[in-house]
Amino acid sequence: MRCGLIGEKLGHSHSKTLHGLLADYRYDLIELAPEELGPFLKKGEFDGLNVTIPYKQAVIPYLRELSPAARAIGSVNTIVRRPDGTLFGDNTDAYGLGVITGRAGMAFAGTKTLILGSGGTSKTARHVVEAAGGEAVTVSRTGETNYENLERHADAAWLINATPVGMYPRAQAAPVDLARLTNLRGVADVIYNPLRTRLLQQARALGIPCEGGLTMLTYQAVRACERFTGRPVPAERAREAERALRRAVTGLALVGMPGAGKSTVGALAAARLGMPFVDLDGEIEKAAGMPIPRIFETEGEAGFRRRETEALRRVALVGGQVIAAGGGIVKSAENSELLRMNCVVAHITRTIEALPMDGRPLSQGREALARLWRERAGLYAAAADAEIENGASPEDCARAVEEAYHEAVCD
Repeated sequence: MRCGLIGEKLGHSHSKTLHGLLADYRYDLIELAPEELGPFLKKGEFDGLNVTIPYKQAVIPYLRELSPAARAIGSVNTIVRRPDGTLFGDNTDAYGLGVITGRAGMAFAGTKTLILGSGGTSKTARHVVEAAGGEAVTVSRTGETNYENLERHADAAWLINATPVGMYPRAQAAPVDLARLTNLRGVADVIYNPLRTRLLQQARALGIPCEGGLTMLTYQAVRACERFTGRPVPAERAREAERALRRAVTGLALVGMPGAGKSTVGALAAARLGMPFVDLDGEIEKAAGMPIPRIFETEGEAGFRRRETEALRRVALVGGQVIAAGGGIVKSAENSELLRMNCVVAHITRTIEALPMDGRPLSQGREALARLWRERAGLYAAAADAEIENGASPEDCARAVEEAYHEAVCD
């Protein structure tokens, strides 16, 4: 079989990886200029295609038949070439969105859902909600329901973000403040980079069940694969494809007290996981052109913290790497949020008596260390997905960190 993805720019697509995990057909990434689209489809040298922007509507005139979902939504992301040469179009994004809203416990029937955005993904979300018997309310910048008057719909049970607000590289934005919507029971965000958007992190902090876009990306590919082959994808194969993709894009960040062994354990864990290793303090020193004690001497702690956040912004959103962060990284809520976006965060612990103090500006005596611990213990716990003791040996700790990483990614 000859399958592939067509679009204008495909540099960051995960589709080839996903379809390779799901089946054994050939799958190519095919970049087309607008004037090349029609001739390519008419030539028909393919068995199945996925379609991405800007061609999800442009392909429709070339298709003989549309699925009910594609017809209702008005866009196509999957094309199958039939034995008679005619083309059939489907929208498998709707299936993928149904999976993530289901995982977030979003039962739409008889309830109200706020859909942020008015573009193509918003139309997909509206179809999913209304097909399940729910009321869909579109929120847009200039519509009747907009971001200024959201409280009119404070009775909404569910929220779907169908906008790019919060997507890399502008990942520190959020489309709404969820605290304004006190009756929400579930949130879905179609964005998959970062994995844990600012919106999803706020939902978790508020105790609202939520799910992100990487699962949607996986399961739209699962349904497309089924269209291409005419056979169901086994559930375990679909789950393993999702886990494999999640492992490929999820990093690991180590936090903990100064001297807890984050750099040593981080380097060992990176080797075990086959990931690059980034020592954030080293990145700060490179950018400043001086060692950290000298930064404290010349710029004070405030200057160091500013440099620390700047360095973290540069590295935190790059998935698939291990980051060893400084002991005070969690003092900033922004830093903790950045670490969580694309990383499993592990808190590395050590007894106060075992913490070294040499060359550490804020570790001047055991009482100072004990005070730091009292100030930061809750911040470490809030930031972390797992807590690992660095007791017996760095190698044992790295092994435990690796296990915690895999457990979190496969959860």
